[in-house]
Amino acid sequence: MKLILTQEVSGLGTPGDVVEVKDGYGRNFLVPRGLATSWSKGGEKQVSAIRKARKTREIATLEEANSVKAKLESKPVRLAVRAGASGRLFGAITPSDVAAAIVEAQGPQVDRRKVEIPSAIKTTGEHIARVRLHPDVQAKVTLKVVAEG
Repeated sequence: MKLILTQEVSGLGTPGDVVEVKDGYGRNFLVPRGLATSWSKGGEKQVSAIRKARKTREIATLEEANSVKAKLESKPVRLAVRAGASGRLFGAITPSDVAAAIVEAQGPQVDRRKVEIPSAIKTTGEHIARVRLHPDVQAKVTLKVVAEG
């Protein structure tokens, strides 16, 4: 099955890529979640529009990505969340929470889809999250999760 990716899919491609996947994966996972649309000859216009929009949002150069990486790694990001007496959170920290906390901490605007949390954060303390800034540059952000109040 030939599809056009509309969002980044780890291990598969970036928005605007035309990929060949197994029928079940495309029909049952990618298309229903809005990660891809079916490919057609008229879809090539859509591919070019997606690529153009991605270029305007992306960090263009390696030097710029390295400067943003230095900003992100220079200081830890503090997240105040609801937690029980034992330090266990009511819920978990999401990539959206991390992106919002980075902006709150006077950091650069980061797309939530570029934030990767290796394992679920469900306790207070220090944790690490990765932010993909460029295909060659990833920043490791230190998160200090503290209880509210």
